[in-house]
Amino acid sequence: MKNIHIKNGYVYDPANNIHGEKKDIYIVDGKIAEKTDERKTKTIDATGKTVMPAGVDIHSHFAGAKVNMGRLFRPEDSQRYLYGACDRLRSGSGFSVPSTYLTGYTYAKMGYLTLNEPAIAPLKSRHTHEEFNDTPIVDKTGLLLMGNNQQLIQYIADGEKDKYAPWIAWMLSKTKTYGLKAVNPGGTLAWGWRKNLESIHDQVPYFNVSSAEIIKTLVNANKELNLPHPLHIHVNNIGVPGGYETAMETMDMGLEMHITHLQFSCYGGEDWRSLESEADKLADKVNKKKEISVDLGQIVFGDTTTMTADGPFEYSLGELTHLKWNNADVEDETGGGVVPYIYKKKSGVNAVQWTCGLELALKIKDPWRVYISTDHPNAGPFRGYPKIIAWLMSRKYREETLKSCNRWATERSTLSSTDRELSLQEIAIMTRAGPAKRLGIDASLTEGEKADLAIYNIGPEERDGCRIEKAFTETEYTIKKGQIVAKQGKIFSAEGSTIYTSPELDKDLKKDIEKRFLYYTILPENYEVCREYLKNPVNALKKPTTHPERCDT
Repeated sequence: MKNIHIKNGYVYDPANNIHGEKKDIYIVDGKIAEKTDERKTKTIDATGKTVMPAGVDIHSHFAGAKVNMGRLFRPEDSQRYLYGACDRLRSGSGFSVPSTYLTGYTYAKMGYLTLNEPAIAPLKSRHTHEEFNDTPIVDKTGLLLMGNNQQLIQYIADGEKDKYAPWIAWMLSKTKTYGLKAVNPGGTLAWGWRKNLESIHDQVPYFNVSSAEIIKTLVNANKELNLPHPLHIHVNNIGVPGGYETAMETMDMGLEMHITHLQFSCYGGEDWRSLESEADKLADKVNKKKEISVDLGQIVFGDTTTMTADGPFEYSLGELTHLKWNNADVEDETGGGVVPYIYKKKSGVNAVQWTCGLELALKIKDPWRVYISTDHPNAGPFRGYPKIIAWLMSRKYREETLKSCNRWATERSTLSSTDRELSLQEIAIMTRAGPAKRLGIDASLTEGEKADLAIYNIGPEERDGCRIEKAFTETEYTIKKGQIVAKQGKIFSAEGSTIYTSPELDKDLKKDIEKRFLYYTILPENYEVCREYLKNPVNALKKPTTHPERCDT
């Protein structure tokens, strides 16, 4: 491995309070260093270019059973052509749901090296890890779906508080996942009776447990287990007019959490005809609630594939669009669905949706608590990030898009009157330092830390939207642990790590586990994922060890 000296770049390293300072970066043995021996060093001239830590995507559905169903469900998706970087024609294996290899390569070209898969069904965790292993270059974390886990909800119904955290710890340990996710808490379980929970106060049929109780239980267990990332929550009642009120109620619980794809919860009005953006109200609420962080779920116009563990939502979307629909339950742990969708500029509803995410990004004051995402692929493929960055950094560029949209975008939102343009420092926070800090991982250029970074052909004063989009579509260099993995679109393959947690169990749940698995199609020993099954595993809760963790129940 060669040492690397990056010269004269504009360095943005928010974790170390470096804001576009022109300085050199040194890499020795894969880590950021103070100096290097020039005789054994590759020199990269970054004059006029920007150097940042590598990107971190806090919410991207890139692997697992639901994602694979999206690939199988839409063979036509692989025939699409992608227009990007100011309408240069590109193609690939999967437009909205790319293959595992294309996923890793494309993220690396964009300068991203850490991905968080936010919805792993416990019973499908082994398959998800197989796709993790097959996704090159990037490091991976995954969140375990627990918001509709019938055993946990039964414990809540029975008041067995001493079993909440141990059951969750057992599930995390056996699935080798990183943290906790709640999708429409209680609502997907209610869907088994063709019902839904539209409010945090609604109760799951036959259990008499409310969504609010499920959320509180998961937040408290998350703290008790000392997990690196707070509860990651897809709130109830998303994607419908008036749904913003449920998001506001959830924030008013006063609990620490990360609310995902908040754009889908920004909708006011009584029906689709009266739809309007309420992003202002939600942004104001986030500004006041320091315990809350969010990601956008920003709309990118075009063809995509929606997929979520929110079974009732996908059913409703299928009925609304009359497009093909797939829905499934995964034992008594979770469920979900897949529906194709096309976001159109001339659609009034889609135009308002497009404004909502941008309004959130521009009106939430603290960039450390709002992160760029498309809820890939739900609001559009992750390959739309460069265009989103361009919209946020250039008012002129987003106004050009606004003019081409249905007039509802102007009449029913405040985007046209929003002057703010984000800086490269704010983009570095929202795509790197912020999501990394919230996940509990490092994304910095700190001496001694691994050298994961990206060099972009852009300077601090750039406001031309097309140039911004082009720069963030393809790095000059992406460097992972001191190794060049992408250079001006050319990929040099490498392997990433899988980061997981394995909390210590403090209660014997053997009888409960045996009883629960009487209703499963497999046995507990077939359920778990051994550490040896993971490629380059890292336990975030333990010091590195050469001894594999035991695989037993």
